[in-house]
Amino acid sequence: MKKVVLAYSGGLDTSCIIKWLESKKYDSIAFIANVGQQEDFKSIENRALKTGASKAYVLDLQEEFVNDYVFPALKAGAVYENKYFLATALSRPLIAKHQVEIAHKEKATAVAHGCTGKGNDQVRFETTISLLDRTLEQIAPVRIWEFKTREQEIEYAKKHKIPVEVTKKSPYSVDKNLYGRSIECGILEDPWAEPPEEIYQMTTNPLEAPNKATYIEIEFAEGIPVKIDGKSYQPVALIHELNKIAGANGVGRVDMIENRLVGIKSREIYENPAATVLHSAHQELEALVLDRESMRYKQPVAHKYAEMIYYGLWETPLKKQLDAYIAKTQERVSGTIRLKLYKGTCTPVGRKSKYSRYKIELATYGDKDVFDQKLAEGFLRLWSLPYE
Repeated sequence: MKKVVLAYSGGLDTSCIIKWLESKKYDSIAFIANVGQQEDFKSIENRALKTGASKAYVLDLQEEFVNDYVFPALKAGAVYENKYFLATALSRPLIAKHQVEIAHKEKATAVAHGCTGKGNDQVRFETTISLLDRTLEQIAPVRIWEFKTREQEIEYAKKHKIPVEVTKKSPYSVDKNLYGRSIECGILEDPWAEPPEEIYQMTTNPLEAPNKATYIEIEFAEGIPVKIDGKSYQPVALIHELNKIAGANGVGRVDMIENRLVGIKSREIYENPAATVLHSAHQELEALVLDRESMRYKQPVAHKYAEMIYYGLWETPLKKQLDAYIAKTQERVSGTIRLKLYKGTCTPVGRKSKYSRYKIELATYGDKDVFDQKLAEGFLRLWSLPYE
């Protein structure tokens, strides 16, 4: 039997895949990536082995995920279609990278994933794997097997005594990591239907959030968040703490119609408390310390960077080139932003930095004003000159 390394989540698709690969004469090695799902990984490992995997790897990738994927995207200001903070998309190249490393270690000739043929994750996995090792066979069972619906998969799981948590009454497809959570399927496929409250886990219903606003201060050093309310945090702990604080205030819910890479539109629900707060604070700090032209030039770069993450192009030369540019823009993105969290809203209300370009003596209309308003007349003559 040929060895195949399967990116295994323990959900319906990947659990069925182990049995399916076995029927195709593949020996499955399950790879379980801990990117902060806060699940019982020992139980997931046991489920993989019980289902038929010959071996299982469980790797804690949280620190690498935050330092090498989340923070670069944050510094870039990468938000897909102005709403999606890319939590799931950012985890895929990381998982694929380690999947390839395990394949090399185990002398496997193939890798597999549980992505659908009309989703984005297939692109993120397969493009990354191709860029890292084109000799590996890539298997996508969901694109080629006999099941047409999730209900058929559930019946298959029952028939083969595969333990899964999905039921016909709760058909949601969920992906979660420490930076966010995505929810699909079921009633959510109707873009007119309001998401039921039962789908949310990371955020309190804004209607039930505290009636008093919560104020927090986030300090950045060269574009990276390092402190909350004056207290230093390690990267993973900082994300978890912000998820807790912002989530309790109902901050971080996104309901959007999204343009998938394959060309279709989909209705996506996201929870991303920490990401919402961090991007809001980071953007506000850049507004304070970056000059006008740097800010405006960086905007299309942020848009491109978000697209590249979404499109699975993390390991490409252009992405690395953009990293170098973004790192230069972040040299003075240091300072503190104060935010007000209240019933689902996140509002910057204070900002300070030793690199601030805001000059009170130029902005004020009070007695400290040093702006020479007489200069405006000549400026306006020159400004309109090309149009005369």
